[in-house]
Amino acid sequence: MLVYPVNWRFSATKKDRNARQAGLSLIEISVVSAIILLIAIVSIPAINSFIIESRVPKVGEGIARFVVNHSVNTPLYEAEPYEGVDNALFAQQLESAGVFNVMGTGANLQVLHGLGRDGTVQITGGENLTITLDKVNHAACPGLSSVLQRLANTITVGSETVKSTEKSYNATHAQKQCERGDLNTFEFVIS
Repeated sequence: MLVYPVNWRFSATKKDRNARQAGLSLIEISVVSAIILLIAIVSIPAINSFIIESRVPKVGEGIARFVVNHSVNTPLYEAEPYEGVDNALFAQQLESAGVFNVMGTGANLQVLHGLGRDGTVQITGGENLTITLDKVNHAACPGLSSVLQRLANTITVGSETVKSTEKSYNATHAQKQCERGDLNTFEFVIS
């Protein structure tokens, strides 16, 4: 007959209980969840800035293509070579490019540029072609003005002119004019 120690049954149960408790505790799961949430909160603005930066060349290329296309097809030496050029013509020529979102029709037509929340493009023609982008995120600075600086005779960021006939374009100066957030307005004047 075998004789077992008195606490044999207790120690075997304790071992079985420890073997079954191989998972994570609620506190461990909470700590890991909090760390993941903190990383997500910190990285989302960086990801948004990266997305906006990657859109800048496409937006600039779309605007440049529109300007060059219209300039090539406009008769030389007209008093108002850009007469009749507006958002409707811009939307018609670039709608299929997939860079800009066109909303509404007629007088309610809006062209969204995607470089800031609800930012729009406004095209005004006449003697000069004026292209205004409002609500541009700071992540697009100075890239947007750098992409279009060869086409534009005058560039204004906010209320400061960063390129004109008297002033050469300087990307650092353009960068200093940008405010953080979707608060920036760019105006390009093409003669």
